Amino acid sequence: MKKIKMRHKRWDGVQIVATVLLLIFSGLILIPFWNAVVISLESARAYSLHPFSFLPAEFTLDNYKEMFEKGGGLLLAYQGTLITTFFGTAAGMTVSVLGAYAFSRQFPGKKLFFRVMLFTMFFGGGLVPTYLLYRNLGLLNTYAGVIIVSLVSVYNIIIMKNGFEGTPMELQEAAMIDGANDLVIFGRVMLPLQKPLIATFTLFSMVGYWNNWYWPMLMLTKGNKNVLQLFLRGVVNGTILGNTSGASMAAEQQWFPQGVKMASVFMVMLPIMLVYPFLQKYFTRGILLGAVKA
Repeated sequence: MKKIKMRHKRWDGVQIVATVLLLIFSGLILIPFWNAVVISLESARAYSLHPFSFLPAEFTLDNYKEMFEKGGGLLLAYQGTLITTFFGTAAGMTVSVLGAYAFSRQFPGKKLFFRVMLFTMFFGGGLVPTYLLYRNLGLLNTYAGVIIVSLVSVYNIIIMKNGFEGTPMELQEAAMIDGANDLVIFGRVMLPLQKPLIATFTLFSMVGYWNNWYWPMLMLTKGNKNVLQLFLRGVVNGTILGNTSGASMAAEQQWFPQGVKMASVFMVMLPIMLVYPFLQKYFTRGILLGAVKA
């Protein structure tokens, strides 16, 4: 039998340069993140001797213990962020999917309503009127207000609308011949074909609510409600853990402020880091699916 020789594709110069640049950019992103994790797992003395290291010189979990003790609002902030992220993502995706499917169909006044929706992408009501409106509606210091203010995404609706319009009409006609009504066609034919888009924008929405701090800062004015980004902002600014920093100060206070800050940063990022890899494969496919039509 003749041996079949496998031909390996040779990389050209552009591929090599692109790969090297991507590796450099990846390192620029990963090295500071890993350094933050290392600082959160080492003592103040080790940090004073080696501020930048790839492994903890003196491994300890004291920084995480101090974070839960001194930053007592962490669990409350986690609760607030989980509430706004879960319900905000669920409600936002429901609005986006239904709105996109509606605009992919024909109905009287479609162009007018679509242009009005596009208008909101370029012009808003203004910060002060929006704040006064939510105050008059009694939505200040409520998680519902934080959710509603970011509920509708015109960009998501437009991209998902293009995805629905890109579905072959033959599938819909076949379902109609079999006696399916509009609701069945939407739920069993159209919606399953949009899974990549739905997964993509679900992750976008989750990250948006998880990282949201501006509107919670304006709306959550009392101490009984908080979100993680406001908690982290207080930790970094020193309003929660104090303004002390550095290993010399830590030696006197018997705790390591820089390590506690890095532990807080890691705890805030951890849930999104765990979810992201499971939905990453849908990114390219989902965006391309919705961007077929202009």
